[in-house]
Amino acid sequence: MTIACLSGKGGAGKTFVAVNLAYAAGKSTYIDCDVEEPNGRLFFKPEDVIEEPVYQAQPTFDADKCNGCKACVKACRFHALMYVKEKPVLFSEVCHDCGLCMLVCLQGAISEEQYSVGVIESGHHKGVKVISGILNTGEASGIPVIHKALKCAEGTTILDGPPGSACSVMETIMDADYCVLVVEPTAFGFHNFKMVHELAGLLGKKCGVVINKQTAPYEPLEEYCREHGLTVLDRITYRPELARHLANNEIAAECFPEELKRFRTILDKIGGAV
Repeated sequence: MTIACLSGKGGAGKTFVAVNLAYAAGKSTYIDCDVEEPNGRLFFKPEDVIEEPVYQAQPTFDADKCNGCKACVKACRFHALMYVKEKPVLFSEVCHDCGLCMLVCLQGAISEEQYSVGVIESGHHKGVKVISGILNTGEASGIPVIHKALKCAEGTTILDGPPGSACSVMETIMDADYCVLVVEPTAFGFHNFKMVHELAGLLGKKCGVVINKQTAPYEPLEEYCREHGLTVLDRITYRPELARHLANNEIAAECFPEELKRFRTILDKIGGAV
């Protein structure tokens, strides 16, 4: 079973929930798909870490063979190519490494070269296999790193998704069995929560909600969950003591028996729903 933890905005507690679910599951795999700022490893402090580079292919052009037919430009559905001053120009930030330009070039003027976009760190913490995708600074898209990290999924897998509702989130949850939507009970948190819920709905994913850092019920959020038939898996109240442990990068379920019980109960609810 694969469970994706998502949040519409940063700071809602998505990593907190994902890390503790993985720990509570016992023998599990935790994959940090928030590749621009992966911080699950700060809590797990994995041992025996192995690092593996992630490469992406990028088209290169042989000017001597190119006859200016523009077939590659017309074929690129991502608009990553233009023909400027009698030669193809690549916008690498929007290139999706699909290889179509190379296939349609009848002159054989296009080849591919590999370049590094990030790394995958693999280690373990007790029974948890800890995988962290890390995007190189300055790279525009983390999807190649996320794609490779997801190949490490094994057994009960907890995905710590990127915040928001962009392409990287869609890539993360594509094969997930269930989505845990982590939301803070504020107007800002609720607004972004609705966007990520809409994305999960478009992909046909079953969802449950964890309301984190609650000090009082936020009625618009509660009403939305009722209207859309969303199960509130738990309401985690704000506790200064818990916040201090999190600030020290400690796993709550490892420190507090009641938190271990909490996250095992959430896992049981998810298992029943799936």
